[in-house]
Amino acid sequence: MNLIDGILSGNRRALGKAITLVESTRADHRLEAQALMAALLPHTGGSMRLGLSGAPGVGKSSFIEAFGQFLTARGLKVAVLAIDPSSARTGGSILGDKTRMEQLAHDPLAFIRPSPSGCTLGGVARRTREAMLLCEAAGYDVVMVETVGVGQSETAVADMVDMFLLLLSPGGGDELQGIKRGIMELADLVIVNKADGDLEPAARRAQAEYRAALHIMRPKTPTWIPHALRVSALKALGLEDVWAQVEKYRTALTATGELEQFRAGQAKAWMWSEIHDRLTDAVRAANPAEVQAAEAAVTAGTEPPGLAAERILARFLQP
Repeated sequence: MNLIDGILSGNRRALGKAITLVESTRADHRLEAQALMAALLPHTGGSMRLGLSGAPGVGKSSFIEAFGQFLTARGLKVAVLAIDPSSARTGGSILGDKTRMEQLAHDPLAFIRPSPSGCTLGGVARRTREAMLLCEAAGYDVVMVETVGVGQSETAVADMVDMFLLLLSPGGGDELQGIKRGIMELADLVIVNKADGDLEPAARRAQAEYRAALHIMRPKTPTWIPHALRVSALKALGLEDVWAQVEKYRTALTATGELEQFRAGQAKAWMWSEIHDRLTDAVRAANPAEVQAAEAAVTAGTEPPGLAAERILARFLQP
């Protein structure tokens, strides 16, 4: 069985090998990956793409496991692309999401793939988009992208998914002050987690405060007004409401054609992102000594960054 047939038949080992291939930085692997993606592209687009973000400790992994099990119990195939933060000094990554989602990892209808964020901004890995399409080709109904956490450029995940879910803890207005307005404006659904036990009253108050905050923000589309829900991943409460909102969102935006427009715009942005990344790699590889010298001069303050960039680009672009 070749890799394409394996993916189309839903073989998880083949899917894992394909994601490893597209994540590889080797030139020969890159060519293989491009051919693979071209062959599988007609078989993509059938899943619901969900992005999930939230501050560390809010319970993203716990929610994804509970929500994933809720979906697989209804016969849906669920893929989770969990992005682990990489060390800025060593480049290492823990990749521990499978251990945090142990039950879901053993579900035959689920696939969990942890990937390091590397040096990519936005809390996503450089090849998350390809991995998402590969999961769609393998027949997964829902693809969830779990990001590193709320940060300055965390909103990058919203540019590759259909619906952006923001998880918050029962901190109410105090936590709202610590979250950048931009990420709240991108949220299609706000979920207050840990709504159980002694935290239930606080979760109710937080839900009301976030609901009020959403009403004063301009929605991404007039077709959909974001909601604020409360759930308990620990006790698997409120998951039906989350899925109902996801289905309503997809139905509403599909009817107006906006979902197709979103994906088309994301594909174009993806192309330019690839051009940017490939050009950066090419410039660095063309004359490493000159690039290192320019970096040293800029770091030492002896040359303006703009002038250094112009000099390197001029050398790279000359016939």
